[in-house]
Amino acid sequence: MESMAIADCLREQFPEEILQTQTFQGQTAVIIRPGRVVDILRWLRDAEAVRMNHLRSLCGVDNARRKDPNLSRFEVVYHLTSIPLRHEIRIRAQVAEEQPCIDSVVCLWSGANWLERETYDLMGIRFNNHPDLRRILLPEDWQGHPLRKEYPLKGREEWAGMTDLLNRVKELDQFGFNPKADASGQFGPNPEKQP
Repeated sequence: MESMAIADCLREQFPEEILQTQTFQGQTAVIIRPGRVVDILRWLRDAEAVRMNHLRSLCGVDNARRKDPNLSRFEVVYHLTSIPLRHEIRIRAQVAEEQPCIDSVVCLWSGANWLERETYDLMGIRFNNHPDLRRILLPEDWQGHPLRKEYPLKGREEWAGMTDLLNRVKELDQFGFNPKADASGQFGPNPEKQP
């Protein structure tokens, strides 16, 4: 089934939830309201004619410079694929800027777990009913969300844990670990530190 036909089926099933359908360079995206995201994605997964059984990726997007006043600054993008039927579609769920949160889809695809955690960590979008929503890439005491447009390119300030990390590196350096591999491709003791 063509992506636009899938989008049309989705509009028939959830007419109030579909905001727009866009096609760019042969890829179709359906922009939806966030309230029924789990219902919409469950239908896409379970409907016999569609069978989107694989969540290929999930990410957050900050559209701070978006000119369309009818769409939100943030959105969560789901790339869905039907492995048996060999078709795909992109779903773009709008997320409010004031309190960026949306329902988790871990109940549909367990692989969404870490993808939602990454989106929470880097974009600050919370996922309701997520089984373990906490940072996954950055330390727990990190301030801010680096993939937001207002986040400074060089960060706001030095991470508070950096001093501790550098002290730990100095401690471990006494053991002579050389992070560069030798000619055989093996890591080993640092020859400069050998007695």
